[in-house]
Amino acid sequence: MSSYARERAHERINALARHGLDLVTFWQEASEIITPVIPHFGGACWYTLDPASLLITSHYNELMPELPPEWLALEYYEDDVNKLADVARSPRGASTLHEVTGGDPSSSPRWQANMELGGDQELIAGLRTLSGDIWGGLGLYREPGSPLFGAEEIEFIRGAAPTLGEGARRALLFGEASDPEGPEAPGLLILSSDWELETATPGVERWISDLPDGDWDTGRLPSAVLSVAGQALRSAESPGAPGEVAVARVLSSSGMWVVLHGATLVSAGVRRVAVIVEPAHPARIAPLLMAAYGLTEREQDVTRLVLQGESTTSIAQRLVISAHTVQQHLKSIFEKTGVRSRRDLVGTIFFSHYEPRVRDNEARAVAAKPLRGKPLSG
Repeated sequence: MSSYARERAHERINALARHGLDLVTFWQEASEIITPVIPHFGGACWYTLDPASLLITSHYNELMPELPPEWLALEYYEDDVNKLADVARSPRGASTLHEVTGGDPSSSPRWQANMELGGDQELIAGLRTLSGDIWGGLGLYREPGSPLFGAEEIEFIRGAAPTLGEGARRALLFGEASDPEGPEAPGLLILSSDWELETATPGVERWISDLPDGDWDTGRLPSAVLSVAGQALRSAESPGAPGEVAVARVLSSSGMWVVLHGATLVSAGVRRVAVIVEPAHPARIAPLLMAAYGLTEREQDVTRLVLQGESTTSIAQRLVISAHTVQQHLKSIFEKTGVRSRRDLVGTIFFSHYEPRVRDNEARAVAAKPLRGKPLSG
């Protein structure tokens, strides 16, 4: 594959991320672009991750509607290499199973499971946006006897990863706003480049009227909405980039903190901007942990970092506490969650709250419904 072809593929992915597609369509069209550049076996495996915990919230592979339970058990309970969250949070953000095993993956339970499905090689990449948040991952596979994934192919995916992550983030936001789930579901506004309101989802008027200087009845949009829309449009002035999602946090008239997300949409040369309004939550995992296990605020912080794969030393540095204090918090967390180790903690939280969402999203994909990016609370 020539360097021109790879550059052209990057341009097409950049354009794709600006179209405001639903997540499944975005993955499907991204797969069509990537496949000629990086030939692979069995279809691309796409994942969304909860940025707060780096646990999987959805999986999509057009040739595999359901992720095998054994794969999830290996991912969260087995001591192995090339795991999705580990690769995603690594500085490089991409690796192959052959690389991390020195060319001999035969002792890896992950490789053994892949071989049962016909895949010898595995390339994993994290989808980290330019802002640093990890919103997804990608797995590509090759049959025995195929050429190894090369340096140029890995670099291609690394270069595309921020845009793919941005596209996934937008698709999740649009999906949650267009198909509300619960009373505090986000609201969605679509504005023209002339700042005229084109469309809005049902119920968005309550968000607009509650923002300072907003009046839905008279058609006056809050200055915060116009500001975040302007930021989004300015960030996408370059024709070759999708632009970043602009974010603003605003105190509403009723005293609730609200978050606004602005993202440009480009279709048939027409540029618009989507503004999504939702209540400001702490990291999504936090209220879930508090309700399910009664963890204190500091215990929630420690748990979130354990889920992300941080070491005791790293947790201590991040939270500005001693390693001994981290261990004391872990002891309390283990008692409250009924586990005996970090690995058990990760597995318990995933299979209790995230695996049900993965299965729900698989059903949603089949039914052509928007996928969700947060764990289930029940």
